[in-house]
Amino acid sequence: SGLWRRHSRHPCQRRCLLRSTCQANHRHIIRRVLRPYAQCEIDCRQQLLWLTTRSPHPPNPITCEKCMTDKIYNVLFLCTGNSARSILAEAAMNNIPLCRGKFKAYSAGSHPKGQLHPMAVEMLERTQFPTEGLRSKSWDEFALHDAPVMDFVFTVCDQAAGEECPFWPGQPMTAHWGVPDPAAVEGTDDQIRKAFTETFIILRRRIELLASLPIPTLDRLALQKSVKDIGTQ
Repeated sequence: SGLWRRHSRHPCQRRCLLRSTCQANHRHIIRRVLRPYAQCEIDCRQQLLWLTTRSPHPPNPITCEKCMTDKIYNVLFLCTGNSARSILAEAAMNNIPLCRGKFKAYSAGSHPKGQLHPMAVEMLERTQFPTEGLRSKSWDEFALHDAPVMDFVFTVCDQAAGEECPFWPGQPMTAHWGVPDPAAVEGTDDQIRKAFTETFIILRRRIELLASLPIPTLDRLALQKSVKDIGTQ
């Protein structure tokens, strides 16, 4: 139409050539071009920075409003058995108010036990988090071509962190969020219950810290550093 020059096949990579009404055209870009692609694998904010550097207007970088408000990040928690720690993390992220509308959590294991630890189920029931749909499963499920594309992958046990993981489509950001295994604690039911509570508190705190990050405004290096630092808290 004269307003666009095709630079690539993806509409996020087109740039405005009409300079007389540049501000209006950039509003048009956000409203009609970028918003439908806000959840694509291309980082819309970086594309907008590319866009603005090739035009004299507007003077400040634009951020994609859709990416900042509507994108839901897929997160995969991994451990060996996928019966306790990763299950607690999945349930916590999917039910913590701070994460609603921002994240969708999943969990898996390198050698799944096939059933949830009874104390993990009890822990979730005590916090009034639903347990329906939770199951112990292999991480191979998330390497399939029709699996959800992950934005983040976190290992929550040292053994899983040291194993060779499958190839994750989409090149998700990874970090190690290791926590002690409450299922390995020996003692009375109260002692084991206390171990599960402490593990849950650590995981919940880290998840809340992740949810508090201004993810759309951080470049990849800054975000990588932030998620790794969270794993030490």
